Amino acid sequence: MSADKEPKEKKKKKGSGLMLKLAIPVVLLGAGGGGMYGLFAAGIIGGGAHEKIKEDNNPKLVRKGEEDPYAPKAEGGKEGEGGGAEVEGDGGSAYKTSYFTFSDEFTSNLKNSDALVQISLACSTRRDGRVLMWLKKHELAIRSALLNVLADTPEEDIGSLEGKERLQKRLTAAINQVLTKEEGFGGVDQVYFRSFLVQ
Repeated sequence: MSADKEPKEKKKKKGSGLMLKLAIPVVLLGAGGGGMYGLFAAGIIGGGAHEKIKEDNNPKLVRKGEEDPYAPKAEGGKEGEGGGAEVEGDGGSAYKTSYFTFSDEFTSNLKNSDALVQISLACSTRRDGRVLMWLKKHELAIRSALLNVLADTPEEDIGSLEGKERLQKRLTAAINQVLTKEEGFGGVDQVYFRSFLVQ
């Protein structure tokens, strides 16, 4: 009889040992998986899969007929010039163009020359009103950059139409460089000469 009991006890011990050997790896895998999930969810590992995607908050192009939520209000709360609503034509560009006029003229010596240039400038943007606000806000820094461009312009360049067009592009780039440095976005499309005098 005792011979019959021994094999049953050995069978029980073998069965419970096998269950223990299978349970330990399953428990360890579960704990490790849970830990890895926690690290992924916290963004500690995995390349930041849970990082928030930055929203593009740059000034947007404004189509004709759309309202610009950033448009500066006219004096007295009136829309557009003369108190009426702004009217857009059907042809040409699909986007509104807004203009900014610099308050004072620019006077500078020309590169390697005794000549002086005196210009009055304006610029345009098809982006929302934030660009116009930034132009006004950073006008001093922009003026300084534009004077540097003028001082680096040879007299020969301003004597031809092609030279003036190159100067316009350099002035536009200088404005956008200041705005990008200060606000993270340029947005000026073109510079215009309102007056141009060389002495």
